[in-house]
Amino acid sequence: MTGIFGAGMLMCAAFSALVAPIRAAEPLDEIVAVVDDEAVMRSELDHYSARIMQQLQSKGAELPPPEVMERQILDRLIVMKLQLQLAKRSGVTVDDESLNRAIESIAAQNKMSMSDFRQTLEKEGYDFGRFREDIRDEMTISRLKQREVDNRITVTEREVDNYLANKAKQGDSGESEYHLAHILIATPEGASPEQIATAKARAEKVLAELRAGADFAKTAIAESDGAQALDGGDLGWRKPAQIPNLLLEAAAQLKPGEISGLLRGPSGFAIIKMIEMRSTNVVHMVTQTHARHILIKPSELVSKSDALQKLAQLKARIQGGDDFGELARSHSDDRGTAAKGGDLGWVNPGDLVPEFEQVMNGLKEGEISDPFETQYGVHIVQVIARRQHDDTEEARRAQARRPSCIARLKRKPRRGSAGCATRPTSNIA
Repeated sequence: MTGIFGAGMLMCAAFSALVAPIRAAEPLDEIVAVVDDEAVMRSELDHYSARIMQQLQSKGAELPPPEVMERQILDRLIVMKLQLQLAKRSGVTVDDESLNRAIESIAAQNKMSMSDFRQTLEKEGYDFGRFREDIRDEMTISRLKQREVDNRITVTEREVDNYLANKAKQGDSGESEYHLAHILIATPEGASPEQIATAKARAEKVLAELRAGADFAKTAIAESDGAQALDGGDLGWRKPAQIPNLLLEAAAQLKPGEISGLLRGPSGFAIIKMIEMRSTNVVHMVTQTHARHILIKPSELVSKSDALQKLAQLKARIQGGDDFGELARSHSDDRGTAAKGGDLGWVNPGDLVPEFEQVMNGLKEGEISDPFETQYGVHIVQVIARRQHDDTEEARRAQARRPSCIARLKRKPRRGSAGCATRPTSNIA
C-alpha cells in the first residue's frame, strides 16, 4: 500500500490494519455464523477479508488458499463479536468525542489535518464512516480488557517485593527476551491415531519446505492453524515466563534466524523460529514533569461553557500576578490536589489521561495552558519543571504487577521466569 499506509503507524496495532476498502454492494447477503444470537453476515466477513488481504498484500505476503483464509478471518471475527457483546453487556462504550480525539491522533501521526486525512482516505478508496466504526470497535475492546482484567487485579507491594526477591534468589536477572515466530499444525481434541498421523505428515512437509528455504512468514500465513497465522506466525517479543515450556526449551537452543525441529504439544505439532534476542537489563530513563492544575467539573449549576469561561478568567488573573496555588485552593474541584495548590507532583509518561498529558507535554516550563477538557472536567495546567529520572526500579515493579504475573506473585515462581507481560500465550503449542 502507498501514501498514508507506510511504516510507523501505531494506533491499535497498525493503521493499515484498521481501514477497510469500499466494496460494491452484494446483491444477496447470507448468514455465515451466529454468535450469541447475533448473526455474522457474508458482507461483514467480506469486509474484514478485504481489509486483511490488503494488509497482507501490502507486506508482499503470499495469501493462503481462500478456504483457509476465510476460516482464519471468520475465527477472528467471531472472537471480536464476543468481546463487543461482552462490552455492551458491561456498559463499556466509546463516545464520539473520545473517538474523534483518537482519529485526530491518527491524522497527526500521519502529519495531516483532519480534512486532508479524510480526503486522502476517500481518494485511496476507503469509507471514512466504516473506518470510524472500526476504530470505535478497537477502542471498545481495549477498554473492555482494561476493565475486565487490569482493574480487577489487586497486588500488594509486599507481594511484589516477595516476587522480585524470589527471582533474585534463583539467579533470575530477567535479562533475555525472545522475538519468536510460530507455525501450528493443529490436531482436534481427542484426535484419533489417523488424525495425528495426518497432522504429523503435514507438519513434516512444512518443516522440510522451511529447511529448503521457504519464507517462514509466508508459510505461516498459508499453512498455520495458530491464532497468529495471518500475522505470519509472529508472536512478538516475549519473556521466558510468557512462553510454554515446550517452546521455551526449543527456543533456548536456537540462534537468531534458526528454526526448531517438530515440537509435539497438546494442540498439535509446532515449529518455531528465533527472529531476534535482546537483553532487557538496561537503565530505564523517563522525562518527568512537575505540574499543577485547576479543575472545574461541569454540573447542573455550572455548564461547560461557564467552566471554560471561569478558567479563562483564572488564567488571566494568574498571568496578572495572582498566585496559582491560592486560586487552586479556592476554586479547584479536584479535592485530592486543591489543598496542595493543585500540585500533581512529579508525573511519569502515562500516569495521566492522554488528553491531559498531550496538553501538558506541549507546554514549556512556567507556561499555563488554555482551558481544555478531559473526562474529568475542564482544566488549566501549568508546568513547573521537567527532569530526567532513572525509572529502572519502578519499571521492574510495574512489570511485575502486570496481569500475567499475578499468579506467580502468589506462589513460588518456576525457575526461568524472567518477567511478565500482558500478551496471552494460549494456542501456540
